This record gives sequence, C-alpha cells and structure tokens, in this order.
Amino acid sequence: MFTLERAKQIFPETRSADVVPAITARFQLLSAEDQLALIWYAYLEMGSTITVAAPGAARMQFAEPVLNQIKAMNFAEQSQLMCDLANRTDTAIGRTYSCWSVNIKLGFWYQLGQWMASGIVAPIPEGYQLSANASAVLSSVKAVDQGQQITLLRNFVVDMGYDPAKGDTQRVAEPVVAPTPESQRRKVFIEGVLNPTVTSYMDLLNANDFDNLIELFLPDGALQPPFQKPIVGRDAVLRFFREDCQNLRLLPERGYAEPADGGFTQIKVTGKVQTPWFGAGIGMNVAWRFLLNPEGKIYFVAIDLLASPAELLKFAR
Repeated sequence: MFTLERAKQIFPETRSADVVPAITARFQLLSAEDQLALIWYAYLEMGSTITVAAPGAARMQFAEPVLNQIKAMNFAEQSQLMCDLANRTDTAIGRTYSCWSVNIKLGFWYQLGQWMASGIVAPIPEGYQLSANASAVLSSVKAVDQGQQITLLRNFVVDMGYDPAKGDTQRVAEPVVAPTPESQRRKVFIEGVLNPTVTSYMDLLNANDFDNLIELFLPDGALQPPFQKPIVGRDAVLRFFREDCQNLRLLPERGYAEPADGGFTQIKVTGKVQTPWFGAGIGMNVAWRFLLNPEGKIYFVAIDLLASPAELLKFAR
C-alpha cells in the first residue's frame, strides 16, 4: 500500500534544480535594501533576454488601491514602504500584500518597476552599489537558465509582506477565467506515454478546465509543486490550480511508464511549462512524476524544476 512519503520517492534519479532553493535562501539573508535593488537589477537583466508581459487589468484590480496609495506618497515614504515589505514589517499594506496570489505580487512589482523607470516611484539612489553578497546572488541568478530565473523571481517576491498566520479564506486571487471552448483546445502528444489520465491532465490544465481536471484525482490525492510540500486533498489541489495555474501552457515531450506495487502505475514525463508572465519562447524545464491507482486515478503527482535542459533527455530506469 502506498503512503504519501513512499509516493514522493518514485523516480528518485530525477535531478531537480537544487540551485534554486540555494539562491533563494541566500537572497533571504540580504538586507531589505539589497533585496529591493537585486529585484530591480534582476528585472533589468532578465528584460534583456526575457519578455515580461504587462499585467492584465482583471488581475491587477486587487492591487490597484495599494498602487494608488503608493503613487500618492513622496519618495521617502515609497522607499520606506518597499523596505517594510521586504522586512515583513507589520503594516496595513504588508498584510494586504501577504494575502495576494503570486501572480498579483508579480504584477505589483512589475508596475512598481515601470514607475521607478519613469520617475513616479522612488528609484534606486544614484550611486547605490550592491553589497558583495547581493552581487554574488545576482551573478548566480545570471548564471542559471531562463526557466530557473523565472522561478527565482517568483521566490523573491512571494514571501514579502506581513503574514499574520492568515487563513485560507483570506487569500486574494485574480478571477478564475472561463475554460477554453472545446473547439479551440489542442491535444498534447507525449512520446512514449499514451495513458489517458496523464494526457487529460495536460489537456485540461492547458484549457483552464480545473473542475474537470480535479476529477482525475482521488479524494485524498496529492500534488507537490516545485520545492514545496505536497498539497493533499481535492479541495486544496483545486484551490492551487485556480490560484497558481491559470493560463499556463504545458508542453510535455516524452516519457515512460513502469508498473508499481499493488497494481499502481508510475509515469514520468518531461517537457516545458510556459507562464503568462514571460514570452512564449521561454519555458521552464520540468518533469512530472505521476502515481496512478489501478483505476487510473491520480494518487500523487510531483512537478520538478529540472537541474538542466539535458535532464529532458534522460530516462534512466
């Protein structure tokens, strides 16, 4: 009988990008000033190679009141506000920020970056120099592939603000978009994998059809996002899909299946994931590790950010 801990060990040879949590941990040790400057420099650096998409109006309506408050502040107040967010200081705006979904947070910093460039929001002080530690973190960000850079930028902003142990009901996410009409949906093809549950998982997620997607899971099924603990139970997994997975584009390439104990099947698929925040040519190299019960329902699926593009080609058994 599979337990969640045992399920997490399927395909143990998968090499995830352990550099990402390492760089994230180093970022979190920096001063607030260095964190803010590094985010700004990272946006500039990534902007030369990665297209950052402007936030949609529907997504940003929840951040608009806070952005308007910041716009009305003087430069000293704006600088203090951004430092308070980085320092996780208990402020009204810090509490509001902590309740936003990651997409709203990314949109918030994108807008602040645009306003910094145009002089509406306090810029980095003239002559400011990153500390040696911050410069080393920025060099590390530059050295990883673009998909890992995307994940790092997300990690940098997601835990800012003040979180007073908020409950699930306090989350604020952008409106859930309608599923793509059936006539406009494209079917994926996965070399080596013809399993209908796995292909339906990809197709339904690409179509934002989360209500049908969650039906592929067992009631106690679990999903493990990159570098996070497993999310257990249909309600929690569905909430994750709605808050963090809208408008993703999954591009699975190849995979293979192996029988497991008790009539279960384990399937590994590699490919890319494109996010709505970055250009269509940029994708994160990922592996999906599925464990299906004898009836073909998902007991566990892990999404791993791969250590290198070469991992896409590896299928050691």
